[in-house]
Amino acid sequence: MKLFSKNDQTSGGADWLVFGLGNPGERYAKTRHNAGFLAVDTIAQKHHTDIKRIKFKGLVGECSLGGKKALLLKPSTFMNLSGQSVTEAMNFFHIPPERTLIVFDDISLDVGRTRIRLKGSAGGHNGMKNIIYLSGSDLFPRMKIGVGSKPEGWDLADWVLSRFTNDEMKTLKTVSENVTDAVELLLSGAPGKAMNRYNS
Repeated sequence: MKLFSKNDQTSGGADWLVFGLGNPGERYAKTRHNAGFLAVDTIAQKHHTDIKRIKFKGLVGECSLGGKKALLLKPSTFMNLSGQSVTEAMNFFHIPPERTLIVFDDISLDVGRTRIRLKGSAGGHNGMKNIIYLSGSDLFPRMKIGVGSKPEGWDLADWVLSRFTNDEMKTLKTVSENVTDAVELLLSGAPGKAMNRYNS
């Protein structure tokens, strides 16, 4: 069952939620599965805010994006339970899926490529699976960040938990800047422009 209707209003305090998915802890820093964390950290840095307040089973910061008040969130639940953090924040602020943006890694895209979708299935991503399951909705806009396809002979879990190379990290810096611009376009009400510009 869907949690909210499109006509629901926020209770005050946030117009949008922007979640970057990943795993907490130094062990997982700079791993492929943490591309969402890296991108949201870049958004925070650009807007001179910190994502460090503990709330909604994660770390939270806030800033203005595209003229909207946005909460930036990094779940601390580990990837496969991301929906716990997402739905808790959605319920608190009465924000529907349509105004809850999810930023996460995608192994079907090469490193440096991005893709925006306004709704859809989890596409095999365990974090998105849990979010859709717990919310009862697949109407989440999402920004996918390419982390490269699994090399032959690799286990998928080992691949997504492997670290980016130094060259890939340099590429991701540019990608994260693009994500920042795309998120501002999305929140300002220009999803078509964002997709035309950043859907590789």
